[in-house]
Amino acid sequence: MSHELRVQAISQVTDRKPLPSKVPQRLEALWATDVFTLSKMQASLPKDVFKSVKHTLQTGGKLDVSVAGAVAAAMKDWATSKGALYYAHVFYPLTNATAEKHDGFVSVQGDGSVITEFTGKVLVQGEPDGSSFPNGGIRSTPAARGYTAWDVTSPAYVMETDNGVTLCIPTVFISWTGEALDKKTPLLRSNAAMNKAATRMLKLLGHTEVSTVNSSCGAEQEYFLVDAHFAHNRPDLLLTGRTLFGKPAAKGQQFDDHYFGAIPERVQVFMQDVEEKMYRLGIPAKTRHNEVAPGQFELAPFFEAANVASDHQQLTMTILRNTAKKHGFVCLLHEKPFAGVNGSGKHVNWSVGNATQGNLLDPGDTPHANMQFLLFCGAVIRGVHKYGPLLRAVVATASNDHRLGANEAPPAIISVYLGSQLENVYGQISQGQPESSDHAGVMDLGVDTLPVFPKDPGDRNRTSPFAFTGNRFEFRAVGSGQSVSGPLVAMNTILADSLTWIADEMEGKMAAGADLKTAAHAVLKEVMDKHSAVVFGGNGYSEEWHTMAAERGLANLRTTADALPVLKADYVEELFDRVGVLTPVELESRFDVYAEQYIQSIEVEAKLVVSIAKTIIYPAAIRYLSELSATIASLKEIGIELEKESAEKVAALVKPMMDTVSKLSAAMGKHDFATTEDHMQYMAQTIRPLMDKVREYADGLEGEVADDFWPLPTYQEMLFVK
Repeated sequence: MSHELRVQAISQVTDRKPLPSKVPQRLEALWATDVFTLSKMQASLPKDVFKSVKHTLQTGGKLDVSVAGAVAAAMKDWATSKGALYYAHVFYPLTNATAEKHDGFVSVQGDGSVITEFTGKVLVQGEPDGSSFPNGGIRSTPAARGYTAWDVTSPAYVMETDNGVTLCIPTVFISWTGEALDKKTPLLRSNAAMNKAATRMLKLLGHTEVSTVNSSCGAEQEYFLVDAHFAHNRPDLLLTGRTLFGKPAAKGQQFDDHYFGAIPERVQVFMQDVEEKMYRLGIPAKTRHNEVAPGQFELAPFFEAANVASDHQQLTMTILRNTAKKHGFVCLLHEKPFAGVNGSGKHVNWSVGNATQGNLLDPGDTPHANMQFLLFCGAVIRGVHKYGPLLRAVVATASNDHRLGANEAPPAIISVYLGSQLENVYGQISQGQPESSDHAGVMDLGVDTLPVFPKDPGDRNRTSPFAFTGNRFEFRAVGSGQSVSGPLVAMNTILADSLTWIADEMEGKMAAGADLKTAAHAVLKEVMDKHSAVVFGGNGYSEEWHTMAAERGLANLRTTADALPVLKADYVEELFDRVGVLTPVELESRFDVYAEQYIQSIEVEAKLVVSIAKTIIYPAAIRYLSELSATIASLKEIGIELEKESAEKVAALVKPMMDTVSKLSAAMGKHDFATTEDHMQYMAQTIRPLMDKVREYADGLEGEVADDFWPLPTYQEMLFVK
């Protein structure tokens, strides 16, 4: 790594022009053209086969496998008509990434000729290696068999790249012994459990016609774009997704001028390319804008059924990364790629509803009188209070630890924000029965040419990790690079648990003679008496809240090392087993996998800190110090005295940096840990602080060493040069 490479990168970036912007097609002409949709099925399948598949999609009932052959043939004909020669069972192992194995449609005949073939058996089931993916000990190396199984509820699609077209079939991934090795299977189970509990509640409330209840999701995706010339000169960005070194630029985000600002031309061309690909795959990209930090952007989709939304979220991350390469960018999905500026999250907007009763978290104009809403929202409040540590655990990663609790993200304390209107209504419930709801009012701006418009009944709170935002909850603590499946599984599961408890309590009171309304109010009062401690509408960033939360008994799990052991807690194991979402073996495997990923992530970063400090930063500092000292000495010979202060500052930073590098190297040699929990705490409490200390000295050197000696692209260049 040299300063010359850095200068060359700057020149290449400043000379780079945006790719030509394509003439946009009409949305109707683009939408889902690469998806094997219901309408395409209807046009190509026999009526009885289509009716069977549609019934499965609409009701969540079992798939009639006898129809798979006809579906496979139609799917193959459609895909090959679009140029596909291969198909892939796409699945989601415990890596936050997407996995796929490509197979050809080719079938060799006895006479040496070939035909394209795709059978129902092949559509329904595939067989990747079940031991080579993270599985937490469920599959050992010699016990390798695993299966993929077609998820009919998530549509197949073709993925077109410069290398060709592939038919992609969303699947679950399970072991030969039947355990879930993926993120999709528990999500499907959790939705089924939530549907069962919600249907029971709706029938208890008097509804006779209740269609399948589904959770929905809209995940706002934040990301950074860095020119590839810069990223390729940063080993830390390439291998870890974040800068392990870097002095903040003189200008960061303090002027608040980047948020919602004019989108740079090159970035907008990239965004349009991303959106076209998303529309072709039926992914409803709705919003794009500059985010708070320089170089940071956001993409937000419209709501979809949770299972499909989860699949689409994985596709979105893939599209962002791949399209960025085409435009000469690297897309960073790390939660905190640049210290000192805002990091990136993935706000998961979550709700539940169905075709017959609509959105079950819609309070309407008079929430105090909307018993259905009060019960469903009350179930969420109870679930978040009882299982707040679980919600923290499902967003726990080494990268997200950099973000949670900082001033652009919610704290690690899980609380619920309801807004002033609903806080008042539930406060009335605690005191007896709710009698009224605050009115929303109107916004009159005092200018005749501007319209008067209705205002929302409550404000928003960006410091809350779990906030009600009108007709849904927004889980704001999810990390930018994470799969949304884990958070959705947790939310669906705790809702199913709470709805079941509420229904049990109401039925018990009604059996004792109470009418429906009286029973519901009594149960809601009990919910608020026991669980209102989780409701908080103030500033989640404040120290006062940390003190108050402790007094309320709310956990503050600051690091992944603190949070992940929650997955081993008896009450969490009992919850998932009882609701039928994860067996104890499956849950334990997730702790093992995620703990290992946490440890390995920090190990990789620590090795890079040592390597970059030794081989890039130290040599640059020594070369500069040598030249500076030589210059001071040569000038002294001709009678010119220079201050030695600059040289002394560099020397005073180099030695402690390398001393700390030695300490870090020695600390990384420790391997004798009694438990995995001990190992995680060691990484959090010993390795990470040593890494931060090395960085402190190195970033100090960046501020002292002459710019023409500094080898690494700087924050100023990466964040502001597009």
